[in-house]
Amino acid sequence: MQRNKILFFIFIAGVIISISGYFILGTNLLSNLEGDVMQSQNVEIKDGVQYVTVTAKGGYSPRNTQLEAGMPTKLVIKTESTYDCSAALIVRSASFQKLLQPTGEEVIDLGIPKPGEKVRGTCSMGMYNFSINFN
Repeated sequence: MQRNKILFFIFIAGVIISISGYFILGTNLLSNLEGDVMQSQNVEIKDGVQYVTVTAKGGYSPRNTQLEAGMPTKLVIKTESTYDCSAALIVRSASFQKLLQPTGEEVIDLGIPKPGEKVRGTCSMGMYNFSINFN
């Protein structure tokens, strides 16, 4: 009888840990996959300027973007009810460090990047990041 209680407890603990793991890791894995899919949809060229949009909420999406080098480029960070650490953005190569508004847009001028250049953004805690590679 005692052995059955122990096995039942271990089974319940395993179920709880599995469900918790799905909600903690699963949503992050899904957002990473979604970020890769959105990659081609987050770049727009207007009046000779290349705009790349990254959403900040529970991390950054998309996490990786490929852009054309040698073209004036602006990074647009969008927030919508963003109250996590992804609102505390650092982009060292652009000398940008700011606590973003919970809802809005922030435009960061990246200048005219050279081929092979990489722009990285991170939250202040280093938990979330994104990168833009110029070809």
